Amino acid sequence: MIGLIPCSEIFVKINSVDNKKGIYVFQLDEKNYINFCPNRGGLITNWVSDGKEIIYFDEKRFIDTTKSIRGGIPILFPICGNLDIPNSLFGKNYVQLKQHGFARDLQWQHFLNDKKNSLFLILKDNEKTKIYYPYNFELKIEVSLKINCLKFKINIQNKTNIEMPVNFGLHPYFNISDFKNLDFIDHPLTCQDQKNNFLRNTFDELKNINNGIDLLMYAAGKSSFRDNFLKRQVTLIHPSPFDLGVIWSDPPRKMVCLEPWTSPRNSLVNGLKKILIPPNSSQILDASILINTFK
Repeated sequence: MIGLIPCSEIFVKINSVDNKKGIYVFQLDEKNYINFCPNRGGLITNWVSDGKEIIYFDEKRFIDTTKSIRGGIPILFPICGNLDIPNSLFGKNYVQLKQHGFARDLQWQHFLNDKKNSLFLILKDNEKTKIYYPYNFELKIEVSLKINCLKFKINIQNKTNIEMPVNFGLHPYFNISDFKNLDFIDHPLTCQDQKNNFLRNTFDELKNINNGIDLLMYAAGKSSFRDNFLKRQVTLIHPSPFDLGVIWSDPPRKMVCLEPWTSPRNSLVNGLKKILIPPNSSQILDASILINTFK
């Protein structure tokens, strides 16, 4: 049986972990904390829950800034995936958006709330974002760290006088014992193989996880998997419009990504589940990651 553990609130603190890498710790106690790096996309690099390393993180690759990050919880904004057009959607004066957008490559601000029990990560439009994206915005993510639970409240504010098109996603990498020990729960019958855009049987595709998979599915706001060796279940709760799910593996890395997305690849072009935020308005999204143990 799996025991659901309530998310109890405790006061937290922020300390510097590694000044050279710009990593800080957001801590409940010695057994429950996250590390994060504001300078590298507001990336949460590690999450330790009840003394267990939940998040996979390739530190050697992180140090090499010429390579994309593998690990942590990257933030995808203002697109998920890529755009299937040769030039910018916004005209000749703009550079085409890179895969997963620009948020994961930029420096973020951070601070604690008044009660000092949650962390805010903030990205605002600036000269670098205006190279790709013509809108004025503020992206604010409140991260609440609790026992066996990590909560995200995302506020995307459009500060322009026209509609602002967006996608948003989180890309958590989870530590696993081995692909053969995994069972996926709550997945739909069909999925889209993002390598070729074909519809597939989800159960059949998950059998190939040790060979590398990239599957998009309508997750109805909930995604889970069990690691039967670690006796751990990871559950994502991500209600509409944050209700798409991606399962991605990159063998031989001992990790699996279980990702909540608002929208599929190319959404800003084809309009599928594209979010349009009205002028001077906001879009609120919620997501939680729950860790449960079983015998």
